[in-house]
Amino acid sequence: MLPRRAAFILAGPVKRSFRFRGCQRLTLSRLLATQSKFPTIPASSDDVALVSLFDHPSPSFKRSPLSTTGLFGHPSLTYPDALVSLAEATLVRAQLLTDRILRARESRDELLKVVKNLDRLSDMLCGVIDLSELIRNAHPDPMWVRAADHAYDSLCEFMNVLNTHVGLYEVLKAVMTDPFIVSTLSPEAYKTALIFWLDFEKSAIDLPTGQRKRFVSLSSDILVLGREFLGQVNAARPPASIKPSELSGLKDLGMGVRMQLQAQFTQRDLLVYPGSLQAHMIMRSAPSEEPRRRIYIAANSSTPEQLQILEKLLRTRAELANLVGKESYAAMTLSDKMAKTPGTSAFFPPDDYLLTTMASQQPPAPPIPLLPLTLGTVFMGLSRLFQHLYGISLRPAEASSGEVWHPDVHKLEVVDEDKGVIGWIYADLFARRGKPSGAAHYTVRCSRRTDDDDELSDGTVEGQELHILEAQHFEAVKRHRLPGQDGVYQLPLVVLLCEFTRPSLTHGPTVLEWHEVTTLFHEMGHAMHSMIGRTEYQNVSGTRCPTDFVELPSILMEHFLNSTMVLSLFDVEGTAVRQIGNHHADPCNSIDTYSQILLAAVDQIYHSPSVQAPNFDTTAELANLHNTRGLIPHVPGTSFQTQFGHLFGYGATYYSYLFDRAIASRVWQNVFSEDPLNRETGEEYKREVLRYGGGKDPWKMVSTLLCAPELEEGDEEAMREVGRWKIQDEVGLPVRH
Repeated sequence: MLPRRAAFILAGPVKRSFRFRGCQRLTLSRLLATQSKFPTIPASSDDVALVSLFDHPSPSFKRSPLSTTGLFGHPSLTYPDALVSLAEATLVRAQLLTDRILRARESRDELLKVVKNLDRLSDMLCGVIDLSELIRNAHPDPMWVRAADHAYDSLCEFMNVLNTHVGLYEVLKAVMTDPFIVSTLSPEAYKTALIFWLDFEKSAIDLPTGQRKRFVSLSSDILVLGREFLGQVNAARPPASIKPSELSGLKDLGMGVRMQLQAQFTQRDLLVYPGSLQAHMIMRSAPSEEPRRRIYIAANSSTPEQLQILEKLLRTRAELANLVGKESYAAMTLSDKMAKTPGTSAFFPPDDYLLTTMASQQPPAPPIPLLPLTLGTVFMGLSRLFQHLYGISLRPAEASSGEVWHPDVHKLEVVDEDKGVIGWIYADLFARRGKPSGAAHYTVRCSRRTDDDDELSDGTVEGQELHILEAQHFEAVKRHRLPGQDGVYQLPLVVLLCEFTRPSLTHGPTVLEWHEVTTLFHEMGHAMHSMIGRTEYQNVSGTRCPTDFVELPSILMEHFLNSTMVLSLFDVEGTAVRQIGNHHADPCNSIDTYSQILLAAVDQIYHSPSVQAPNFDTTAELANLHNTRGLIPHVPGTSFQTQFGHLFGYGATYYSYLFDRAIASRVWQNVFSEDPLNRETGEEYKREVLRYGGGKDPWKMVSTLLCAPELEEGDEEAMREVGRWKIQDEVGLPVRH
């Protein structure tokens, strides 16, 4: 596929409640035993400014009209139709560049530029597609959302045509079969070329014209069905009807009494909506099983239409896979992942783990007191951690009027101690009406070298000069020449979406619960991958890497919260070292892991050849999995699968979370745990893993980092070895994606 992913979005569909737990000061002897051999870097003025920015914020876009700009600093993006115009301009430029690539065999010099120009074409499309995807999900103005939908659809349609373009494939084939040209490619360029080559071959490129057109049509159908499916994931579920007599004996003397009085007064059954305070109270306090059962069924129900959309999506994917000669969508999808085949993904986790994970849980120890951690304090700690590991810090930056889409959004510069600003993070962290639930990392703009683009050779189209200029100006924003690095680079830009409570004058700063602290560390792990993975080719930059590798940096970040040395960075003076209460077992940990294993298994079933059977039923398959391999039987009347949003974005690859949890746990224990603030260790991790993005085989990166040559080949035995590591931590759970 030409642009490998239209957008990189990591989001979690499930939010579980977890009580914030405590800390205590360490004794002096233990403190000395856990000190890093590197001195702790004091909090800088920028670190302290992060506390003020997030704990006592002022609206970020109320600036002087003299500094007015558009979204993300693009001067043209000041009104919705400008995005539609940008999409049209991008199509003009993309067609010009496509035509140039198609003529490449006329000139040896042009053949040498094919890989670069294919990557430029990918970036040209992804730059607007990814921006539109962010706007569709984050912008509060429906007019902007409609404009983003239009831009997204038109560019994805063009992208799907390019994916099956025989002419482009033939030009790339001429490059890849020319030994001299291949010898001129850097390892990163060659990896990029291979990705394009494999994506073309997965896109029906060898099939007759009619079948290629069918491939394009099916790909478009999948995008439409995926959008419909995701639109229903968080849709309100129907209320449960609760009889007044079933509320007898409620332990809750507040809301419970009010509900009983309401029932007596109305003499009607109560309609209780899943997710409401009343539903939570009944699930927690009702002595009778029946009202709890009804609310559970209502919360996990689906309409026939929701089931139909999901099953049509799965069957369309299966047809797409069959069209290119694969027996299933999983077989097609996993060919370029670390697992490689559906069979090897089954090695992790092993069957016995599914049946023993809950039985192995020890009773949780009681919580211990913990000083509150505000959002600003956690950001300060993150910045200080990155300084210790990578020589990188976070710095608040003013956003011009019009640059952000909501007053809650704050702009951060990511600053390298030697190179200066290396990227930007826009933090949209507070809950609001209409905003998607959960946490997500959006890559809006990837890294790419731009000084050797040779745009003048793309040509022009009479009458389209203004459109061409519009698209060129859009691309020219965020380009810099970094000290000590050859060339000019397009710097990365990412957005973090969360749903934390907004600070207020009445309640003060936002105090994060522990699971929210962990969520923020997870998402910032993705963000640092995007910042440090600054490659010459956008198709392999940052988080543009295999799905079953991309969660490793983010899950590894969660492990740093196990360290008292890291927790000391939450104190401005650095004098108090905190031991976090979550060192004690979370009573829900094994249940969450068990659920994640079941979902990974059902994801494989839904993308296996069985989906093509005339009588395939997603609910029956889920029930069978629960009843034959699970510890908790399926509850008749439930069909949770229509709320499993990852079935679209992570179709056939949901095992990635478990897989990367195992690798991250091993990396933490073997590399970081003894001295997590060690700069030499951080630089090694940056040098061996993060800087490559997707430009190097992940198995080779993990093998080098862990000094484990048995993993280097990434074969079945390597998958079995990771499977033997199992899951022995409580990070990387479903709330954090």
